[in-house]
Amino acid sequence: ARSFQHPSKSEWSSAWCLSLLRTPKMTQKRRNNGRNKHGRGAVKFIRCTNCARACPKDKAIKKFVIRNIVEAAAVRDIAEASVYESYVLPKLYAKLHYCISCAIHSKVVRNRSRKARKDRTPPPRFRPTQNKSDNKAN
Repeated sequence: ARSFQHPSKSEWSSAWCLSLLRTPKMTQKRRNNGRNKHGRGAVKFIRCTNCARACPKDKAIKKFVIRNIVEAAAVRDIAEASVYESYVLPKLYAKLHYCISCAIHSKVVRNRSRKARKDRTPPPRFRPTQNKSDNKAN
């Protein structure tokens, strides 16, 4: 059995450089590596709304929620009891940040097939329509 001889510094560096050139690139699952960081070295972390996990801001799934302060069942009761005729109830505005695992678990996002992942069109935006009674009042 021959004893192993360590290569000299010059041999080591040249061998290492050649091995780097020959190794194939690792496969990428996504074009942006699951982030939106382009050109920035580091991005601040945010805390997940659901589990408080630290997650990079560009990787987190963001969801902007606009809700009525009062649930739908009580809106009519409040409207009837109100002194003002055309009082508009205030809304709650919240920006939710989810880590990937919470977003998948709560079905904010879903995993897609390899072919479907190539589709970069944004999902259709939900625009609430005004009631016809509101239009008649004007």
